[in-house]
Amino acid sequence: MKYSLEVENLTKAYPNSDFRLEDVSFAIPSGTIMGFVGENGAGKTTTISSILNTVTKDGGTIKLFGQEMGDADYNLREDIGVVFDGANFPESLTPNQLAKVMKGIYKRWDQALFLKITKEWNVPLHKRVKEFSRGMTMKLAIATALAHKPKLLILDEATSGLDPIVREEILNVFLGFVEDENHSILISSHITSDLEKIADYITFIHQGQTILTEKKDTLIYEYGVARCKREQFKMIDEADRLAYRKKEYQIDVLVKDKKAFKQKYGNIVVDNTSIEEIMLLLIKGVR
Repeated sequence: MKYSLEVENLTKAYPNSDFRLEDVSFAIPSGTIMGFVGENGAGKTTTISSILNTVTKDGGTIKLFGQEMGDADYNLREDIGVVFDGANFPESLTPNQLAKVMKGIYKRWDQALFLKITKEWNVPLHKRVKEFSRGMTMKLAIATALAHKPKLLILDEATSGLDPIVREEILNVFLGFVEDENHSILISSHITSDLEKIADYITFIHQGQTILTEKKDTLIYEYGVARCKREQFKMIDEADRLAYRKKEYQIDVLVKDKKAFKQKYGNIVVDNTSIEEIMLLLIKGVR
């Protein structure tokens, strides 16, 4: 299998801080979308910064298209499109002026593609960035990232704070991007419903450690949550529970195979679950 991105045993610590990335590992097959989820401060942005080589990792390996990226690997950087939560464009520039700057940076800059995307999204080309709404700013950022024809998009909360209509437009663009089997996306987001729509895989990170990577469809269709009374919880083998969380009147148990669980514990109710509920159980519950 070809991978666009491979992160193996990534570690990173900061002076005078208790936070540490510890053996973070995951890989994105070419032609797929990886959702990257966790609470604020879990390590998502530090992981992304390490991938982009904007912070120096302490250990582990990061491979982009099978190759580790150093400071001088400009060709690899051409293959990566990046969109952060804040677009960080000079606010005095217009999209037309920004395009001229980008043309001087990226060898594969495609002005026709940039104009096509901005036209479809009604991005005003002669208006200064500081006058844009958040939604329009993010559309410009994504159009800019796509216009230099990357193979890997890295998106850090790129859809947060956007209304559902704008998010749907952007998600459709992401799905179109990975129709090319040489393209892939890493997207961190707190909007787990967006990831349920587009992601092929989900990686959960908590307190600087990856705690689960799984196919999205497996999480949605095979995982489940058993709603137990305390007496029922005592009956469940430890091997049959991934995590559990005690509530006032019941205990919720995350199970990997709801069908097998139902066959083994027929008197316990097992519900379908969601990415958000799985994340809460893995992070807030006992593993």
